[in-house]
Order: sequence, then C-alpha cells, then structure tokens
Amino acid sequence: MKKRMRNVLLGALAAALMISAQPNVALAKEASEVTNQADFSTDVIYQIITDRFVDGDTSNNPSQELCDKGDMRKYHGGDWAGIKQKIEDGYLTNLGVSALWISSPVENIMTIDPSNQSASYHGYWAKDFFCSNSAFGSMEDFQQLVTTAHNHGIKVVIDFAPNHTSTAELGDVVFPEDGALYRNGSLVGTFSNDPDHIFNHESWTDYSTIENGIYHSMYGLADLNHLNGTVDTYMKDAIDQWLDMGVDGIRVDAVKHMPAGWQTNWLSSIYQEHNVFVFGEWFTGGTGNDGDMTAFANNSGMSLLDFRFANAVRAAVGEKSMSMEDFYQVVVDTQNDFDEVNDQVTFIDNHDMPRITTLAKENQASVNEAYVLLLTSRGVPTIYYGSEQYLTGSDDPYNRGDMTRFDTNSKAYRIISALAPLRKTNTALAYGETCERWMNDDVLIFERQFGDDVALVAINRNQESSCHISGLYTNLPKGKHVDVLNGVMNGTDITVRSKGAVSEFDLAPGACAVWEYHTQENGLQIGDVDPGMGIAGNTVAISGSGFGTNGGSVSFGTTEATVVSWSNTCVEVQVPAVGAGEYEITVSAGGASDSYAGFRVLSGPQVCARFQVENAQTDYGSNVYLVGNVAELGNWDPDQAIGPFYNATGSICNYPNWFFDVSVPAGAAIEYKFIKKDGAGNVVWESGSNHTYTLPESGTTTITCGWQN
Repeated sequence: MKKRMRNVLLGALAAALMISAQPNVALAKEASEVTNQADFSTDVIYQIITDRFVDGDTSNNPSQELCDKGDMRKYHGGDWAGIKQKIEDGYLTNLGVSALWISSPVENIMTIDPSNQSASYHGYWAKDFFCSNSAFGSMEDFQQLVTTAHNHGIKVVIDFAPNHTSTAELGDVVFPEDGALYRNGSLVGTFSNDPDHIFNHESWTDYSTIENGIYHSMYGLADLNHLNGTVDTYMKDAIDQWLDMGVDGIRVDAVKHMPAGWQTNWLSSIYQEHNVFVFGEWFTGGTGNDGDMTAFANNSGMSLLDFRFANAVRAAVGEKSMSMEDFYQVVVDTQNDFDEVNDQVTFIDNHDMPRITTLAKENQASVNEAYVLLLTSRGVPTIYYGSEQYLTGSDDPYNRGDMTRFDTNSKAYRIISALAPLRKTNTALAYGETCERWMNDDVLIFERQFGDDVALVAINRNQESSCHISGLYTNLPKGKHVDVLNGVMNGTDITVRSKGAVSEFDLAPGACAVWEYHTQENGLQIGDVDPGMGIAGNTVAISGSGFGTNGGSVSFGTTEATVVSWSNTCVEVQVPAVGAGEYEITVSAGGASDSYAGFRVLSGPQVCARFQVENAQTDYGSNVYLVGNVAELGNWDPDQAIGPFYNATGSICNYPNWFFDVSVPAGAAIEYKFIKKDGAGNVVWESGSNHTYTLPESGTTTITCGWQN
C-alpha cells in the first residue's frame, strides 16, 4: 500500500506524542459495520438489477405496453418489496453480503424508446431525480428497504446517473419525452426547447478522445451541461435528498463522460454533509494502465469499478487466455498505479458484459475459481445478482435476466457464504497487501497480511491435472491450518513447520483453498481513510485494528483533529482547520501509533469554473495548462498544473482557443496564468501580469481571457 507509512509500537516517542482524548468522545464497544458508511473495505457488495430480481408487489407493475416478462427490453416487475423479502428470508444475509447496490431509484420515463423499443427497466433514463421510480415503489417503500437492510447489517448503495436524462436525438426520430428533466414534478427543460442551455448539443460521441466523450452525447441520450448553474444545483440537491434517507453509498454512472472538475466539486458538496462511499464507472476493456482513468481514481475524490482486475480474472480463469502469472502481474501493477487500491471496487461480471458463466462456456468450476479470486483479493468485491446461481447471458439485455432460483446449496453460494464473512473477521482480506508465494502458468498461491492477520490463498485453474506444491513459505503461524472452504473446492488442510515452511502437498485439479489466521490482539494499524479528500469540518472515517476502546488522539500533520467517535476498528474525526494540501494522518492510542499519508484537504467549499483561453497557438506536441495561487490550481507549480486543456468541442472552444472545467474554492480571489507544456516537460509561461478573478460563493462560472504573448 502506498498510503500506509509505518506502525510505531509501544515506545517513548509514541508515548510522548500522546494527547488525551476529547472529553466528549463517544466510546463505543464496537462500531456497527453498517454505521461506517465511508469505508467498504470489509464489505461484499451484491449488485441487483431491481426489475429483474423479485416482484414483491405486483400492484406497482407498469402497464402491459411497458411490462412484459417475455420481452427482455421491457419491465419484468422486480421492485424494492422483492429485495426486502430476500433480506428478511435470509437469502442475502446467509450469503454473507453486507451491501446492496441497486438500480437507480429515481423516476424514469414511462414510454417506449422508439429507437430501440426498450422501456427504462434499468433505471438509466431519468426524468425526475427527486421522485421515485413508481415501478420499483414509492418513497416510503424505498425508506422501508433502507431500514430493513440496516436492521440486518446491510448497507445500501444506489446507482446514480447525473450524466444524462433519456434518449432525445437520432436522425428524424421523434422521442415522446424529448429528454425532459423535471424537479419534483415541475419541468426544468427539454432537449429540443432549451433556452437555458441545460443540455449539451454536440453530436453523438465517437469516443475518439476524452474530450469528445465528455461533451458529446452517448447513444443520443440528452447530455446534461454540468457547467449550467441550474444543473449543478439540481444534482447536488438531488443526491442530498437520497442520502438523507440513509443511503450508504453511490455508484456513479459514466464518470468518464462528465467533467472531472465538476465531479470533484459535486463530491466535495456531498462530503460536507455525508460521510459515504462513492465509486464510479470508467469502462476499459483491457488490463493495462489507462492514464486518464488512473488519474481520475487518484485525484477525483471517488473510487472506481476496477475493470482491469475484472478483465484479468475473466481472462485467467474464465477464458484461460491469460496465465496466472500474467494475472498476478495485473495485481502488482494496479497496486502500484492506484494510490489506494483497496478502495477500488472489484467484480467478475456485471450488467454491461457477458455473465461469467457464459464467458466460461458454462464451466461452473471456472466460475467457482473466479469467486475465490474475487473474494480473497484486494479491493471491494461485488457479486452480480444470479451469477451465484450460474445464470447465463451474453450482452445487454440478455445478461440481465430474471432471477429464477434461490438455491442456497449451489456450490457458488456456499463458496461466497464461506468467504464473504471472512472479510469482516480477518483484516488481512480487508486491508492487507498482496504477496505471491508460489506460481506457475496454472497455479497461483498468494498471501495477504495486515499486522498479524494472515490469509493464504491457493488456486489451481487446471481442472485435469494436480500440482505438487513444495518450497512454499508463509507467515501463517506454525501448526495445522484448516481450509476455510471445508473442501468444497477440493482443497486440503496444510501444516506449517518452523520458519514458515509449508509441508509438501498436492493441489488437486481445479482445487482452491483458503487458510487464515486472525488474532484479537492485532496491534494499532490504519487500514483505510475514507473519503480520501475533504474540507475543514468534514467527518472522515479511519478504519483498521487495535485502536482500543479508551480513546486516543488523531492528527493531520501536526494539527490535532476533533474526535467524533472511537471504537477498536473505526475512529471518526473532523478534518481540522489546516491549509489546503496533502496530509499524513496519525492515530495514537495506548502507547502505539500509526500513520497514513495522502489525505487531500481542499481550500474550502468548491464550485466549478470553466477556464477559457483564446488564441493560444502551440507547436505540435504542446498543450495548454493552468496554474495559479491556490492548491486546486497547483500553487504555481507547473508539475501540478491543471490540464491538458481541450480545444475541439464545437459549441465551446476550437483551436487556437482552449478550455477546461476545474473545481476551485468558492468565493476565493484567485490569481492564475496559462502555460504551455510539451511531452518532454518543457514549460512556456504566458507573459504579462497574473490574471485575477473572484469566484462565486456557489453555482458555476466561466472565465475567459486571451493568451498574453
């Protein structure tokens, strides 16, 4: 892990640094896992396409035109009442999942899209973000679902799609809703009648550049203009309403297709009021590093769905087109690329790709191997509904089939129910680093460790040949260790001798095994800090082990923070009044301390500003960047400059004019300049005095000036 720096155990220095706990601190016996909304490291998420799960209340099914179980593009009747039933009857709780990711709950269009004859069963064609989708239930029904989930120790994550409304443009096709956006039943605007410019009006994106993907529409969906003050306020108010109902997390759709600066401003607004987990969808089809995607994960303030990991698992055990050695290299690479790899959300299939059972040509043993990898690897694992029952399906909409069975004896269900709870009890699976212990083309044995907690995992993807394992070493303590899976995957117990040497054994064809050691006496260690950015006064959760129950102190750099709550595994604090920048957080308790680097403090509440510079001529290979006197503008450091700027969006800017949308401190009087940088890092500053501007206290703004030669 990049951010976990050190663990200083009982010593004079640690004792000297100790500051007595705040007198008003709430000292809990143990924080309930569901109350830590920001950190999902110990959770397993279960993703549900609400309409395709369980029809718990037939009275809310749409009309026959929209609802037809024989048509994969229509509603099938699933709703929040149905999800609630499967929580209460034990199917989800016994599976071991501790978070549900459900379809976007907002009101969608209730007409057939004439371009594809589909209804909005998936939830991605919003009409009114302040009202519920009546096919899923009322606001009261949604509140009951959240309450029921929480009462059973399950968090609730909602899908949220602030990028667009519904389809509005395709040649001469007339769309009945015209991409209309409403607020609590009142019309805000439509795509074809848009005097207030709440939509972008570019052509369909060709995905050729990041810029093209952001400001052009996807598949004709009415693309919202986030630099419009009405849209900005709308999306902040809308998500706040749902979070006020107890929602614990947000999966943000299509983050690749919205301005990163606007999203950071939006997230900052969320984190001022709600200490929740947020992860986004940035689709990538490979396993290599996408620089733009990685930069977003490290800088935006939210985590991402880890497509690199998913693609690697699918290739290694689903299709067997990648060796296990190649798979492990992806694990190493992502651990190096992501600032906080344990916050990335892992999966093996979802609603936008063929199900893992279909990919594996219905080889259930391969699916089981994929689940072992998923549930024991770094990141926050997500199970796609029905894949634990080996549901099949190729591309959309056939990968979104109805949940047809709830067999608690399926081998996949048994594997998940054995491994998912382990993430709650063994911190190695939640926070541990990954270390390869034994490997060839077909076999991977890796170990994860956090403090004294250890998990050793073995997978043999070769379903015809066993593999003799010799020369294996582990940090598991000496003695016999039982396979957590109880032989369900033909794994065996192992014996650890002196100095961590494991007695030789045979790993059977297709076998998987998990051996673990957990101690209640694990020392003070920080595992994660969430969210990873905020402003003074925000609440952040510090998770890990060994914090004790008698309180202690937390500092950001040298500044002590106010403690909100304290338990052995989670400390909540308020970000102190420190200057903007990155800080090392130190937790001290009982003579021990540990530090975690890289928490980003913003200058204050944020707004989004579009910076435009005109007539900035560049040589081939050079681009325009922005730098200024606040942290959000790089504090005059060219290496931290904002950009590269865009210059090829018709209605906004075209070369030699450039633009970029940036999250900046509200109400600040800023000074800034534009620079040009080439691929070698050479910098050319514009001449003249610094540009100056006083930012608004809220909303959005556009700042335009010419390049100073």
